[in-house]
Amino acid sequence: MLKYKGYTGYVEFDDDAGILHGEVLDTKDVITFQGETVEELRKAFRDSIDDYLEFCAERNEKPEKPFSGKFIVRLPSELHHRAHLKAMEQGKSLNQLVVESLEKVI
Repeated sequence: MLKYKGYTGYVEFDDDAGILHGEVLDTKDVITFQGETVEELRKAFRDSIDDYLEFCAERNEKPEKPFSGKFIVRLPSELHHRAHLKAMEQGKSLNQLVVESLEKVI
């Protein structure tokens, strides 16, 4: 996995073509890259992200971000209530409790 400017790239080796190639994950937009060496691949990955961001800027479009930092979680109402009480007990928001709990697990 490669990381650059908040984007993650997945890499595979194509034995037939003798190249490394990859694609940026977690976007609907297709962003690909390839190289014959690890350094070429890293450069191509960064260049592809930079090209994508420039293309979006030229078109006055917001680039798609892999993750917004928001997600909806569905849980049983009793668990929701217990989490709310635990957060209040600790003098935290429910959001803060969930973030801290996820950080411990992940």
